[in-house]
Amino acid sequence: MKLRDLARKPLVSGEALSDTIPDTAPLPPFRRFLLKLSDIFLPLVPALIACGLITSALNIARYNYPVLEENNIFQLLAVVGNTAFWGINIFVGFNSAKEFGGTPVIGGILGALISHPNLAAITLNGYPLTPGRGGVVAVLLVAALGAVVEKNLKKIIPNALNLLLTPLLTYIAAAAFAIFFLQPLAGLIAFTIADIAVSIIHQGSLLSGFLLSGTFLPMVMLGIHQTLAPIHSELISRYGVTLLLPILAMAGAGQVGASLAVFFKTKNRHLKKAILSALPVGMLGIGEPLIYGVTLPLGRPFLAACLGGAFGGAWQSHYLIGAAASGISGLPLALATNKLKIYLIGLLISYVAGFIAAWLIGFDDLPQKSEET
Repeated sequence: MKLRDLARKPLVSGEALSDTIPDTAPLPPFRRFLLKLSDIFLPLVPALIACGLITSALNIARYNYPVLEENNIFQLLAVVGNTAFWGINIFVGFNSAKEFGGTPVIGGILGALISHPNLAAITLNGYPLTPGRGGVVAVLLVAALGAVVEKNLKKIIPNALNLLLTPLLTYIAAAAFAIFFLQPLAGLIAFTIADIAVSIIHQGSLLSGFLLSGTFLPMVMLGIHQTLAPIHSELISRYGVTLLLPILAMAGAGQVGASLAVFFKTKNRHLKKAILSALPVGMLGIGEPLIYGVTLPLGRPFLAACLGGAFGGAWQSHYLIGAAASGISGLPLALATNKLKIYLIGLLISYVAGFIAAWLIGFDDLPQKSEET
């Protein structure tokens, strides 16, 4: 069966997108992995868009009327808008375990473990644990490991003890991997990137902006971007503006451009609808719907988005564009910059560069899900 024939094949209720491709299909393993990613992340897009719109509106309101932060209703709305982003590791863990053949709820609790706020109060061998460190990459790895462990345990544990021992041993093994391996590794990467960012940000070179913005989307996936928030505050306190935020904001703009290219090239109606819904949120500075719903599952458009952001970041760095506020990005950030027109030109550069890069690099289109009648 060829990929174009999948458009005519109706999906059975509950069937995953990757399951519509027969085992004999001539698809390389990486392509199959990308299809699994689409099944993991695409179901999350509506929640990310809903919460993203709320968060974007609150960010704009907070910038224009800082006194709102003391209002109880505003604080409640902030919680409502942040819920999908706070819980994304749980959702990703659940879907990942399901896609890799494990028990979904075990993947969900592994995602919850990585995000658990009480980790912040724990230090192991002088090393502080951090909630969310490793991001969705850590969740994917842990959930996949848990699925592998679970399937192998079921082969050796007697049926009478299966329900008792298999979930316990699976959870313990995957949790140990997350805490004792992924936490230190992600922490080392986070501290290294933060140190590099601080050391080069005020050089104002094209290369520094290119590298920082070009690598920011992978930072988001690893949860490393959370370590940069205190840096923004410190830079604003010390210099009145942060030169880092306008550079990093270009990564989201590169995503917008790359996603637009995907919109014009894809034949998948569901993907087109997802892009149209997520684009306004992406332009307002909330990039997760486009990352997880569009560019990452397709593979190469994610690289194109990084390239698009890199060119815009080089522009912002060269002109030393600073922002007097943090917590906002995309178009709203223009209001807080010291050179509004220059910032907007950089934003346009990222849009165009991301579009061109995605158009030239191309991608393997997702098979079309047929509507059931």
